[in-house]
Amino acid sequence: MADEFPDIPRAHHAPHAGHRLAVAPDTLFVYGTLLFPRILRALLGRAPARRPATAPGWRAAALRDRPYPGLVPAAGTVRGRLLTGLTPAEWRLLDDFEDDDYELRRLHLGEGGYGWAYVWTSEREVLVEDWEPGTFAAYQLEAYAVRLET
Repeated sequence: MADEFPDIPRAHHAPHAGHRLAVAPDTLFVYGTLLFPRILRALLGRAPARRPATAPGWRAAALRDRPYPGLVPAAGTVRGRLLTGLTPAEWRLLDDFEDDDYELRRLHLGEGGYGWAYVWTSEREVLVEDWEPGTFAAYQLEAYAVRLET
């Protein structure tokens, strides 16, 4: 089971030398595996405050051979959650967790205002179907979480 997601970094890994963060933003819009409190607890040791949010002009795309999605421009609106109260250390952990094909960008939110999100920057691996949280929860969450927790 541990080899099911070989590209998932473990929660207790050393940070890489070059962080994408110069300063810690105030909010993070999440739309994929970070929607799940268990994943947040595995990475951060807690589940930060969060509330429902949407981002018009984006979708959570399924990615080929990956259990997590990529946020890509599209018609419509993606639903997610807005995480608040993240510490600078937690931002560094999340930044290290995200693949190098993600870029932290400021997005306009459907509820007004802005939030930051990790946007998928590569056209490769993007599938036409959307990533479904319910499908992930039913078939992949347990193995994914165990990998992060060990």
